[in-house]
Amino acid sequence: MEKNELLTLRCTRLGSELEGVCTHEGMTVFVAGALPGETVEAQVLKVHPTYAFAKLRRVLEPSPHRQEPLCPVYDKCGGCSGQHMTYAATLEAKRMQVFDCLTRIGGLSLSDADVPPVLGAADPWHCRNKTALPVGGTARQPELGFYRRRSHQIVPIEDCPVTMGKLSPVIRAISRWMHIAHVQPYDETKASGLLRHVILRQSRSGESMVLLVVTSPKLPETETLIRFLKQELPGFCALHLSVNKARNNVILGKDSRCLYGAEAIYETLLGHRFEIAPLSFFQVNPDQTERLYQCAIDLAHLQPGDTVVDAYAGAGTISLCMAPHVKKVIGIEIVPQAIEAARRNAAAGNIQNAEFHTAAVEDLLPVLVKDGLRPDVIMLDPPRKGVEPPVIDAVLKARPRRVVYVSCHVPTQARDIKLLCEGGYRFESCQPVDMFCWAGGVENVAVLTLDD
Repeated sequence: MEKNELLTLRCTRLGSELEGVCTHEGMTVFVAGALPGETVEAQVLKVHPTYAFAKLRRVLEPSPHRQEPLCPVYDKCGGCSGQHMTYAATLEAKRMQVFDCLTRIGGLSLSDADVPPVLGAADPWHCRNKTALPVGGTARQPELGFYRRRSHQIVPIEDCPVTMGKLSPVIRAISRWMHIAHVQPYDETKASGLLRHVILRQSRSGESMVLLVVTSPKLPETETLIRFLKQELPGFCALHLSVNKARNNVILGKDSRCLYGAEAIYETLLGHRFEIAPLSFFQVNPDQTERLYQCAIDLAHLQPGDTVVDAYAGAGTISLCMAPHVKKVIGIEIVPQAIEAARRNAAAGNIQNAEFHTAAVEDLLPVLVKDGLRPDVIMLDPPRKGVEPPVIDAVLKARPRRVVYVSCHVPTQARDIKLLCEGGYRFESCQPVDMFCWAGGVENVAVLTLDD
């Protein structure tokens, strides 16, 4: 197989990013845009010793699940990977991702029925409450959009069908301001320019916050920008600034300051009100977040006398949703700003049985367990890298009645489930939830119980 070679391939399944998986003379070939059951013509882009990537050129035998993408720049933008198939097809692909990871990586002996259908969104469009737009072009002709797949080349957009509100108003306001104030976009190859990213955060109640990521704390003609945003952006209530001078791919700076309006916007989940601060983590799909949290609560089988540890608690969203059902919740989170938000959220909701600790879970949980903490339920909701070995050891020593593991990266979840099962736990069930509509990721809630 050689680069630029044209191949006729049969797609057999979808990969973790909803790309087509084909084979050619025993070698796996990944073809973005191909669907299971299709015969396609594809051009080889890159060849590795055991696999290759190819670009879809023609669909020779289309799948009945193929559809026209709603987004006009879908074929260029790297934000979505599943708009060329029906929503039901994306959900089934994600279910199979979970099944494959739990059996292949987790070593679990499962039947196909043991992984239930993914809980899909009632409306998979206009559901994301956070959008980060890289900025390019020039001050006279700014370009705001998304990166092209596997590159940092910006695909300019006018709007996006998966964002909660319209992007066109904020794009118009920022572009006008850049032109008038001569604001240069950041050039990552030269490490020059001022404006790197524009981040829009929104709530279902209609509030809109704009966060600018810049290379200098000095912003020209701020009042002009605020006026444009007031004119263009419905629900505009806050403008924040985050300085990031680093030459890396990290979007946000270490802190932020408010230039106008509110310090935070607010979202309600399962009847609890939570603040969304400029730099804080908050699930991107509030409708599906409620389904995810309710699923986690249901699988935890919480009792009124329970003590629950919420590891990787963030701003306390799961902790505070669980608190009314139990005696006590202990939240652990390494980000100080998130813990401060969790405490404010608890106070605002008059929740008095939740306490929050600023620490790395791998540092604090082993100490708490060594000092005698024996929670009835441990909730694990780690970042993509999964749970650290000291946390696994602490869970096995604490021996909670149930471990509920929420993950946005099922491969590491499956790895950790295998370790917990080797330590005396039994996989009971799971429930995938589609948090990232039209993209490759899937949230999965898994519950483990003591194998007595």
